[in-house]
Amino acid sequence: MIDRLQNKFTRYEIARILGARSLQLAMDAPVLLKMTKEEEEELNFDTLKIAEKELEAEVLPITVKRPLPKKSEKQVKKLTEEEIREKLEKEREKKAKEVEAVEGKKSKVEEKEIQEEGEIMEIAQPEDEVDEVEDVDEEG
Repeated sequence: MIDRLQNKFTRYEIARILGARSLQLAMDAPVLLKMTKEEEEELNFDTLKIAEKELEAEVLPITVKRPLPKKSEKQVKKLTEEEIREKLEKEREKKAKEVEAVEGKKSKVEEKEIQEEGEIMEIAQPEDEVDEVEDVDEEG
């Protein structure tokens, strides 16, 4: 029954509406649907079930206010494609500068470590490893 209302409200909104209306009914608010005594007894005078019937009949004077995003309060300016390209280019330049700064810091740190150690080690090349294996084969 309430599935039809889920297109209009979220399940949280439905729960909030039913809870609020059930509380009103529990505090002797008038029932907005015309119900016979038999129907009320059938529902066992359950305020939640009565609130559910009222919600399904769409007779509740309860409104749901959904907050809008803060950006929608301001007038959103539509950008031209040229302005979009300029902004994207500025962002790329900014990221490139950040990457250069990080790499520059890394190289400076590496230079300091080398100076502190006092040794400079060469990076091994694949050709170096092949020569060593051939030398061992010739000796054996």
